[in-house]
Amino acid sequence: MWPVGRIVGETLLSVTLALLALGAGLLDDGGTLRAVGVALGVALVSPLRRVLPAFVLLATAVACVPLGGFAPLFLVVSWSAGRRIEGLGRAAGVFALAYGLTLGFTALWEPHLSLPLLAFSGLFVLVSLVVPGLAGRYWSQRRTLTDTLHEYNAQLLRERAMIAGQARMLERQRIAQDMHDSLGHQLALIAVHTGALEVDRELTGQQREAVGVLREASVAAMHELRDVVGVLRDGAPESPQAVQASDEDSGAPSRGVAGIEGLAEASRRAGAAVDVRRSGGVRPLAPTADHAAYRLVQEGMTNAHKHAPGAAITIGLRYEPDSLVVEVANGPAEEPVSGSVASGGQGLTGLEERARLVGGMVHAGP
Repeated sequence: MWPVGRIVGETLLSVTLALLALGAGLLDDGGTLRAVGVALGVALVSPLRRVLPAFVLLATAVACVPLGGFAPLFLVVSWSAGRRIEGLGRAAGVFALAYGLTLGFTALWEPHLSLPLLAFSGLFVLVSLVVPGLAGRYWSQRRTLTDTLHEYNAQLLRERAMIAGQARMLERQRIAQDMHDSLGHQLALIAVHTGALEVDRELTGQQREAVGVLREASVAAMHELRDVVGVLRDGAPESPQAVQASDEDSGAPSRGVAGIEGLAEASRRAGAAVDVRRSGGVRPLAPTADHAAYRLVQEGMTNAHKHAPGAAITIGLRYEPDSLVVEVANGPAEEPVSGSVASGGQGLTGLEERARLVGGMVHAGP
């Protein structure tokens, strides 16, 4: 099936060639009926050049001698045959046969022509046949070469992307290995020492509880490190469903809205006053949004502990018909903030991107 553009173009070309053939037939004084017949023949033969280029070229070469109306079609068919006849040898043979048929029928149809006129006619036929044919063949080869270059360029781009992806994967694996070997070892030591310290009989109850908070925090940090290392090694983030299943299997705290109470309880055990307030109709959230809400509360509480130590913290979860509004607010700090508090400055930026991916937004301020 031809596309609409090709159908329209072929129709316009056939009509144009038929009108030229009709005009040439009327100028030859061959009669109106003959001129109309030649015009119809040209209109019908023109589209066939795409399917049968060699046959149409030979037929037109024979018909244009007695019927001058086929002369414009002869130029178009020569160009089309140069494009579509495969193989240089086959194309040369077809064009040579078309030239011989045209010259031979000219000699038979016009026996009174002198030798110089016949030679001039042969030269004219040669130019009319060869020039469009060469132009069509050059256009076809140029288009084939261009398509090949485009395909080769696309292949090079794909290979370059694969090489870059492999380089990124190797670098991720190297970083993951370094994190696993260094941070994993340090966190494991913290967990072991705090676990041993927690059972020390010389500690008071409050001190033992504080050590327990440290041990649980180190264990949670080890779970977080395991997930980050997995992401770096695999090259793709874990789905929230997989994270939740992993948490359930390993006993780690939930990293969704359900785990916010655990964050608050851990801060309470560390001596902070944390209040969790819920409003609206509580309902399940999409896994990505559920995970984003947890991370927002986690980062908000981390910032509150760092920049307003000892201040009371309020966590608000407000379920609205089309959204969940999460708010983490702290009161004034009970003591001056040390200038040595570590802050990478990337937490809020990461939260904004995480919220954007689930169709939300983040506002932060003092």
